[in-house]
Amino acid sequence: MKGRIGRGRLLGYALGSVGTGVFSTTPGLLLLYYLTDVMGVPAAVAGVALVLPKAWDVLLNPYIGTLSDQEAVRTGRRTRLLLLGAITLPVLFALMFAAPAHGTVAAVWVMAAFLLAASAFAAFQVPYVALPAEISDLPEERSRAMAWRIVALTVGILVAGGLAPELVGLAGDGRGGYAVMGAVIGLLMGAAMLAAALSTRWIVSRPGPKPLGFVAALRVARGNRPFFALLGAFVMQSLAIAVMLAGAAYVAEYRLGDDGLTSVLFVCLVAPSALAVPVWSRLSRRYGAVPCYLLAALLFAAGSLALHPALTAGAAVTAFALTGLLGVCYAALQLLPLSLLPETVHADAGRTGHAQAGAFTGTWTAAETGAMALGSGVYSAVLAFTGFRSAEAGTEVVQAEGALTGLTAGFALVPALLMLASVPLVLAYRARALAHRTEGTPDAA
Repeated sequence: MKGRIGRGRLLGYALGSVGTGVFSTTPGLLLLYYLTDVMGVPAAVAGVALVLPKAWDVLLNPYIGTLSDQEAVRTGRRTRLLLLGAITLPVLFALMFAAPAHGTVAAVWVMAAFLLAASAFAAFQVPYVALPAEISDLPEERSRAMAWRIVALTVGILVAGGLAPELVGLAGDGRGGYAVMGAVIGLLMGAAMLAAALSTRWIVSRPGPKPLGFVAALRVARGNRPFFALLGAFVMQSLAIAVMLAGAAYVAEYRLGDDGLTSVLFVCLVAPSALAVPVWSRLSRRYGAVPCYLLAALLFAAGSLALHPALTAGAAVTAFALTGLLGVCYAALQLLPLSLLPETVHADAGRTGHAQAGAFTGTWTAAETGAMALGSGVYSAVLAFTGFRSAEAGTEVVQAEGALTGLTAGFALVPALLMLASVPLVLAYRARALAHRTEGTPDAA
């Protein structure tokens, strides 16, 4: 499409991110806590139950990307996979929070349901992320689509982090509360994803002259060096945010004294990003995407470091203010790499003759979902190492000082270190994108 995209079409596409934001966030925010503090699963076992399904997801997503490209070559659309994910995911999401018994049974149930749900999510997410590279021939229109998507993603994340914990409380906490939350949030998520699948049928997908097999598609993707530098930075940042999400319920209960403050922490992190997206968009047009991206990563790391003493002292207001600063940075950490992603796909088409968006987005979403799942695993490892004691709902536990120190460091210091580790990768992306340009291939550094 060469003209300006209408707002109705942009909204139709963006709605899918409400659903993806819910699924990307809710398990990381609540599932570990559900296992350890509601179902009585030891922290180490709970971490394994959450990481293994995403390990499968890492293997599955590139294959889904190849299937999506093959469908696009045959039909000119990616609709069938989008519909498959949108229809099946809500049921599987509800089952994740409906374990029939405590302990080992709960761990096995959640692991199996999470694995199936992650597979359904991949069927939607991989072709959905491929669409921005095909939504328009104009870079500025692709950027507009991404800005709409990030705002919708923020709404989805707010639904997950603000509404989901409140639903648990309104439904009576415990197993019953989580079951009700899973059903209601699942329906909302599915409605948004179904609307996007039906609203994006106008987007024409032309990956290349013929469908590539799985191995051939990966071979095409492998030579895109700017893409992999950008992916590395995004993965480190996603892992940092995932670790923080996993720890939110723990610092709310054990440092701020009220697990109900989980929603407040989460809203402070996410709500500012909705307002910050257009600001970061304008700044990136004026000063460049990469400088703004670096600034956001460094500010996020500084804010995370400052959170540690505030939480240790139980200073809730200071913690909320610092979390709001992180939310402003979070907007850039979502908008800017995802805006650069379609440009790496377009830049690579000149090198290979194939605009295999599915091959790249399959790899991207595999790495992203793996990082988001690993966040729960990393945080659970910190809890296990520092002696955190799990218990079933209604059982009061006094945590040792070492466990309190660990859960606070896991929430604040670990994300700061991971965010700092992403900075060299952003710089590597800039250097590789520049090299790509000097070789005669346009890029959007």
